[in-house]
Amino acid sequence: MVPSSSSWHTLLLLLLPTCISAVTLDCEHIRVSKKSFDLSPLGGPKTVHYQQYLPPTISNTTFTLDLCKPLKRLSDLPKEEQCPSGTRVCGVEERFNTIEHTRQIDGVRAIAGEFSTSHGSGRALDPKVERLKESSNAEMEGLRIELNGGRYPDQRGGVTQKVVIELHCDAKLTGNEGFEDAEEKMGLDVDSYGGMRRRADDDDDDDDVDGPELPDLDKGKSLQFISYKSEGSDPATEVLRLTWKTKYACENAADLPPSDGEDPKKKKSSGGWGFFTWFIIVFFLLVASYIIFGSWLNYNRYGARGWDLIPHGDALRDLPYVAKEWVGGLVERVKGGGARGGYSAV
Repeated sequence: MVPSSSSWHTLLLLLLPTCISAVTLDCEHIRVSKKSFDLSPLGGPKTVHYQQYLPPTISNTTFTLDLCKPLKRLSDLPKEEQCPSGTRVCGVEERFNTIEHTRQIDGVRAIAGEFSTSHGSGRALDPKVERLKESSNAEMEGLRIELNGGRYPDQRGGVTQKVVIELHCDAKLTGNEGFEDAEEKMGLDVDSYGGMRRRADDDDDDDDVDGPELPDLDKGKSLQFISYKSEGSDPATEVLRLTWKTKYACENAADLPPSDGEDPKKKKSSGGWGFFTWFIIVFFLLVASYIIFGSWLNYNRYGARGWDLIPHGDALRDLPYVAKEWVGGLVERVKGGGARGGYSAV
């Protein structure tokens, strides 16, 4: 059954929101104010921490970020200790009771991600990218990236979440420093935190206890935690702020020499799409548009059905046979020329 013109119109309206929500952050091709940036070398999970002493517990929130694609679910962790599929930035808060020596998960927050299709909530990543020179810091070279879509708790009335990442230009850093031993810096266990509490109590002679000196789990990292709190005039929005020092935020990053451990050939090969790729994409879109609108026109104007719907349907239907005959003729000519063996007729 061929859909009517009203059905075609309804179908296009249904597909439009999906196309809009598909807008995402393409790390390899970022274009801002006529400046191009390639942030793909920063891809992959990166972690930063926010620790607080909340007697008698120590809170450690681990924020995991993948700038270029959704985070993968880990098979060795329970589902309730991980963010849902589509998450780009996830915060997991652990509470360590230094008296009872217990650990518990106090909250799992999806800070940013694409949830418009998986959860049916219509919450999209909605990335916003701008140069620092045109936003908050006119003297700083780099980018400001805002990612949205999060909500905690993940239910109606939950607090809106988002992350703001300031990438500062630093020609000496790739942005991946400090993550070589990321597994060793994920956090400490109950015994370690309890030991720090006991040492703080032994060293303190006053009644005013400031608590133990918490370890710097992000020491040496290019990515640093700044704050996580409600901001601005909207108290129902919690904002995670991070800074990231990297040479890929420099406007002349393509001219910078490769850093230690970086493959210069890989750097040179990374670039925009070539002319041939764009030609194929545009050609495919034009052909698809021609077939769709041509079929719609044939149906409404001439009442066509089946193959008659498609513009030049007869020619397309005969194309395989024409190609077969052409190939067969070519093969016959090749065989005929070879059989004569170079002799000419007398």
